[in-house]
Amino acid sequence: MSAQPVHQPAPPPSPAAAAQLRRRISAHDRAQMWMPAFERDWNHALESARQTFDLTPLHETIREWTGRLDTAPAVAAFLAGGMDTSDGVPLEDVLGTRG
Repeated sequence: MSAQPVHQPAPPPSPAAAAQLRRRISAHDRAQMWMPAFERDWNHALESARQTFDLTPLHETIREWTGRLDTAPAVAAFLAGGMDTSDGVPLEDVLGTRG
């Protein structure tokens, strides 16, 4: 039996991932609200990457927003089903951290 690492880090996103993500966000019905939030997160990650010479903040921003877009239909269905959302549990606590 060969030893294998328990956790493999996620591969970095493609160079075009941010542009593809912007297209997905702008096509979404919540684009008016989400695009400014994505731009804010992206600009913060870009500035952090410039200061540290580390692309990790950019990769994490892409992964987080991809996760939000991928789970948006399930969240919408949950809310449309009249489920109680008053518990205030953060999505990260339910799904865990990505990456």
